[in-house]
Amino acid sequence: MKKLMVLMLTLVIAMMVTGCSKDKPSTIESKLPAKEMADQMVKDVEQPPLIELQADQVKEFYNLDPEKLEEYSIRIPMMNVSTNEIAILKVKDAKDVPTVESAVKERAENVKKQFEHYLPDQYENAKNYKLVTKGNYVLLVISDKADELVKVYDSFFDQK
Repeated sequence: MKKLMVLMLTLVIAMMVTGCSKDKPSTIESKLPAKEMADQMVKDVEQPPLIELQADQVKEFYNLDPEKLEEYSIRIPMMNVSTNEIAILKVKDAKDVPTVESAVKERAENVKKQFEHYLPDQYENAKNYKLVTKGNYVLLVISDKADELVKVYDSFFDQK
């Protein structure tokens, strides 16, 4: 009986180790490109006017090399009286996802600092930002309707 228990325990541990050690690339893919996802999000969940960042502005605003990204769509406020922001970033190489997440967190902290002593309601939005990672996709949402925007974003991915 003890041998059977030891054998079963060993088998369970072996399965856990081999199951966790597989480093396979992410197979999570969106049904839409980043720009279309962002378009749909702002269509479904009303936001103040936002403008699209260009490649040279990604480095400036996010301190991030756009070469690490396969595709992206970053929408920032048209006027500096709002913190609302949506960034959808598809990272080329899975090993760069932590770097991109770090850059996104830094951006969220910078937005928070900008509004800390400026507009209290916008500061609250910035404090409650959402960061979602799905495979090689990283999403940043700053909005009073962040949860609604994340739900729309989640709908772009097949549930497995």
